[in-house]
This record gives sequence, C-alpha cells and structure tokens, in this order.
Amino acid sequence: MLGLSPKGTELSRFNDVLCYRFVKNRGIQLSHRIVLVMAFFCLFVKEGSFKLSEIKVNQLEHKAPKLKKELKSRHITMISLGGTIGTGLFLASGGAIAQAGPGGALLAYALIGVMVYFLMTSLGEMAAYMPSSGSFSTYASKFVDPALGFALGWNYWYNWAITIAAEIAAVALIMKYWFPDSSSALWTVMFIAIVLTFNLLSVKSYGESEYWFAMIKVATVVVFIIVSLLMIFGIIGGQAPVGFTNFFISDGPFHGGFLATFGIFLAAGFSFQGTELLGVTAGETDDPGKNIPKAVKSVFWRIILFYILAIAAIGMLIPFTDARLLSEDIAVSPFTLVFERLGIAFAASLMNAIILTAMLSAGNSGLYAASRMLWSLAVDGHAPKIFMKINRRGIPIYALLATLAVGCLAFLASFFGDGVVYMWLLNASGMSGFIAWLGIAISHYRFRKAFEVQGLDPKLLPYRAKLFPFGPLFAFTLCMIVVLGQNYTAFTNETVDWYGVLVSYIGIPLFLAFWFGYKIKHKTKIIPLQECDLEVEK
Repeated sequence: MLGLSPKGTELSRFNDVLCYRFVKNRGIQLSHRIVLVMAFFCLFVKEGSFKLSEIKVNQLEHKAPKLKKELKSRHITMISLGGTIGTGLFLASGGAIAQAGPGGALLAYALIGVMVYFLMTSLGEMAAYMPSSGSFSTYASKFVDPALGFALGWNYWYNWAITIAAEIAAVALIMKYWFPDSSSALWTVMFIAIVLTFNLLSVKSYGESEYWFAMIKVATVVVFIIVSLLMIFGIIGGQAPVGFTNFFISDGPFHGGFLATFGIFLAAGFSFQGTELLGVTAGETDDPGKNIPKAVKSVFWRIILFYILAIAAIGMLIPFTDARLLSEDIAVSPFTLVFERLGIAFAASLMNAIILTAMLSAGNSGLYAASRMLWSLAVDGHAPKIFMKINRRGIPIYALLATLAVGCLAFLASFFGDGVVYMWLLNASGMSGFIAWLGIAISHYRFRKAFEVQGLDPKLLPYRAKLFPFGPLFAFTLCMIVVLGQNYTAFTNETVDWYGVLVSYIGIPLFLAFWFGYKIKHKTKIIPLQECDLEVEK
C-alpha cells in the first residue's frame, strides 16, 4: 500500500491523490513513456546548446553574477498571493468544514493566518533590508549558522523540484476530464514546454505569467464570495435567505470538538505554503525597500479575507453534514456546488479549468523558486559553481535546467517499482515548507538581535515587523506545534504506527542530516550576534 505524503493530509491532498491514481492506473503506455523521455531529452539538449558567448559571468571571483531586477510590486504581490490560492481552497476547504464544522474550520484557518502574518512580516523585514534570491537560506547563513543556511537551501530546492513532478502528473489527469482518450504524454510535454518557456524568456515574462495566473484564481474567489453573499441573503438563487442556519445544525459550528479543529489546524498550513516566495523574488525586485513592504501588507489581508470569507460562505450555503464536501472530485467541490446552485450548467468544467490554472501556476513558480535557490546556493559556495552561470537574459540557465531535469526524473520514477520510489520522494518533501518557515522565524529573531547588539538603529530598516520579538517567537512556537503534531494519532493507539510515523516525519531526519553533516564537515558554529554579517551589497 502506498502512503500519501503529509501534503496529502486533509486540506491539500488533491495533488497527491491525483499522483497516486496516476501511478496506480499507469496512465501512460510504454510507447508514450518513450515519447516522454525523448521529449525531455530534446528540450534539455536544445536549451542547453546555447553559445558560451551568451553566458555572462563576472570575471572577478569575489563577485557573483547578477540577476536582472525586473519584477514590479504588482508582480511580487500576485506571485505570493497566487501561491496560496489553489486546491487547498478550491477543493480541500470542503473537507475541512465537513470534519470540523464551519466554526472549527474558520478558527483553524484564522490561527494559521496569524502565524503566516508574523512570518511574512519577519521575512519582509529581512528581504526589504537585504534582498536576496537565497532568501531565508542566505539569512540563516549570515545570522544563525552557515550549516543551517545550507540545509534550508537544499531542503527548499528539493521541495519545489519534487512539486514540479507532482504537477506534471496532475496536469495529465486534469486534462483527461475533457479529453479522456487523449495521450497523457501530449499534455505532459505541453506543460513542461509552457513553464520552461515562461522561465527561459526573462524574469519579467515569469512575473507577467504568474500575475495573470494569479489574477484568474483571485477573480474566481472574488466572484464566488460576491455570488455567495447574494445567495445567503436570498437576492439570487431562488431560495429564501439562509443566514447562519447551516452553522448550527447538529453539533455545529464546532463539529467533532477540539480534536477535530486541532486536526484541521495541523493541516491548514499546507494551504498557505507559497507565501514565502515573496522572499525569493526580492533578489530580482525593482526597489525592494519599497515594493517588499507594500506586498507584505497587501498579501496578508487579501489571503485572510479570501480564505475566511470563502469558508464562511461555504459553511452558510452548504450544510457541513453534506457528504459531498468530503469528495475529492472536482464535480462536487464546494465551489462547483455553489455555482451549480446558481444555475451555471458548466460549473464543473469551469472549476476544472481553474484547477488547471493552479497547476500551471504551481509548476511555474516551483521552477522559478527552485532555480533561484540553487543559483544562490552556488553563489554561497554550497552548490557546484556551474549553477552560478547566467545567460544574457539574466536567467540562471544551468540551475533552471538542472531543476527541471530532477523534477522530470522524479516524475519518470513513478513508472517503475509500482511508483514506490516516487511516493517516497513526495513523502520526503512533506515537511519542507514548514521547515522553511521555522528557518524564517529563527533568522529574523537573530537578525533583529544582531542589529541591536551591533548598535544599529532599527529606524534604518526600510520595513519593521510588527510586535517584535513576540511575532517570530509566536510563529516559531505555532509552526513547531504544526510540525510535531502532523501525525500525532500514530502515537495514540495501543501500538505505534511506525509506518505512518515514517511517512509523516521522514523529512525531518533528512533535513537534520544535511544540517549536522555540513556542520561536522566544516566545523561551523552559531555566529555570535556581534559577528553577524549585516552589510548590504550595493
């Protein structure tokens, strides 16, 4: 029996479910596999066969090649916002309401939202002062311990590289909804070609593509909220006003009590992962001191409003006892059910298209974030120097191609050994996002303390996080609870479910192995506050 990764628990299991079905059903025949392998090879050979004269490498060894700062405020705002709006909201929100009731789901999402707010402000403060594509990996290396920065960087790169594989598998199945007899190989190659093209053209083309991908998702949520409010008050939909009636049926609004709400709380964080992309984009942002704080402020409130209002609307319109909320089928997602009640006959096709957009967006952002992190690791001496090279368009070409190659290889692994290797690759990335968040909280706390110890005035910061030091400490504590509690039920039975423990927590020992392996080899120590590198490159 294959185990789904922690990413597939409760609130954002859609991708893992699709991947599992893909592996189980062996959706691509042998001939199609050969086509896929050849297509991947051709893509890599074609994109890797550029002239060496196109590579712009700084000849001074002490300076790193520079990326182009072409991302505007609207780009980074929508990149970070779009990274959090996906299947976690469109599909898994229904399961959250069914399991914990509308009150429990709202409380769980609100708590995670507060945690994410403090993490965003922490990251925003550091990114505005010291913009870097290495983001929290670079900050950890400068303010905590180079070994921690090394481990965080590779952890984050691996997470997004594997995400690309998951999206490749999911897109083929999404397209089967409309074209059941079509070749999965065709959709897979098209997906790879699209995300590769956006990332190869320029960072601006990536920013524009993500802007419009995110705009489609945001527009869907806004329309959904407006339509839902009109239906709640009986203005449209042909029914009497429902108000809070569905909130208090049965044992609502907190169905299942504390443990049910706690379970949703533990899983809700997966829906918000992607907000940290804002830190990665800082290295290619025009005027980060101005644009990063602006993005931080706007993204948080929009995310909270979208999630809270959407969940509240679903809870009011659809009884949490409705078994359809637990379904993983797009045809009965909560968004589809509401749109169908309004009389939109093609609601299922509409939501399938929105989910497809979310898949493209995730793959697009995953390739961008992972390639920039790999480039930054090379700049810091934590990865082979070949990944430092950038082409004339300001793209870290080798880092980009290597990342896509790893994602494709992980995807191809699903065809061998009943997909066991592929599923374990997914399992290993399950904790990566939360580990990155812990790294952000630790780095920010040390950054501000170093600022004070070195006699610098916090007023020099372009943006200051609210409620320091409470913010990073609160976020760290809450995030640690989420990490350690992911599969607490494995320990509550008469016998410990060791397989479940391994599936849920395998990412933690792997991260620690990278951290302490580097620490032992290079004999690194925690950097004293007075020695933390606060110098900003001009």
